[in-house]
Amino acid sequence: MAHYLLTGAAGFIGANVAERLLADGHQVVGLDNMNDAYDPRLKTWRLERLQANPGFTFHQIDITDREALARAWGEGSYNAVINLAARAGVRPSVRDPWIYVETNVVGALNLLDLAVAHKVPKFVLASTSSLYGMHNQRPFCEDADTSRPLSPYAASKGAAEMLCHSYHHLHGLDVTVLRYFTVYGPAGRPDMSIFRFVQWIAEGRSVTVYGDGLQERDFTYVDDIARGTVAALRPMGFEVVNLGSDRPVALNDVIAKLEELIGKPAKIDNQPEAPADVRATWADIGKARALLDWKPETTLERGLELCVAWYLKERDWARQVRTED
Repeated sequence: MAHYLLTGAAGFIGANVAERLLADGHQVVGLDNMNDAYDPRLKTWRLERLQANPGFTFHQIDITDREALARAWGEGSYNAVINLAARAGVRPSVRDPWIYVETNVVGALNLLDLAVAHKVPKFVLASTSSLYGMHNQRPFCEDADTSRPLSPYAASKGAAEMLCHSYHHLHGLDVTVLRYFTVYGPAGRPDMSIFRFVQWIAEGRSVTVYGDGLQERDFTYVDDIARGTVAALRPMGFEVVNLGSDRPVALNDVIAKLEELIGKPAKIDNQPEAPADVRATWADIGKARALLDWKPETTLERGLELCVAWYLKERDWARQVRTED
């Protein structure tokens, strides 16, 4: 049995990683500030499920508060720190870049420094495919140029990656950086397209699409992401690894499939393309296969079925979740 410190534990990916670790018999200390970056009802729903497990301990802590973080850390000995706490989202980062730097850079620095001080042998950082921008050839490889991010969100994650490398170099900290590609699934983030599309189509609301809908995303199911994140806990020195489906799909095709599953037509409202959005993503996952023995197992078709089924089951409250920009 191992003992893990997991930040962003009430978040979409964090809760799924916690569930997987707990199912494997490990102990998880979860941290989350429960902010209102998106509708907190989703975070509460996820957290209540985790707190039913005796192996899970929760602290409502903001990782930007170094003193509070140190108090919550205590004298505990952890096998790894998994930093999934982040301000995520491309378009909101354009409106308020400062909070992205605070959480994604300063917060990561606080955790790295405490990990070294407490001699934690492993650190996992959640990063993003948004770092690849628009200038790299697809599929995106981990050694591609990430020096031209299109959004403050991507820039903040790039800075956190560089801090991770410096702590590996200076202190010998074993670090794995995971670049996630468009994660979706039940109880997902309501600022992401899949949750929005399901809600908007089911409730007969207009479906806002920025651009022509031909932009492609490498949609990756959350269970696959959680499995890859746990696999990344093995010792590897310093590595950056893509986790994606290796199957980019146009937004219009996703909407068509959701129309079929829900049994309602979508009322499309095309808006101007957002300048911070990348046109297309596509993960080269050769490194994940080689280092983590990982590959995606959930098809987009099956994943969308599960998202729709969850929404319809939880519809009484999920229909009220805020999905506006």
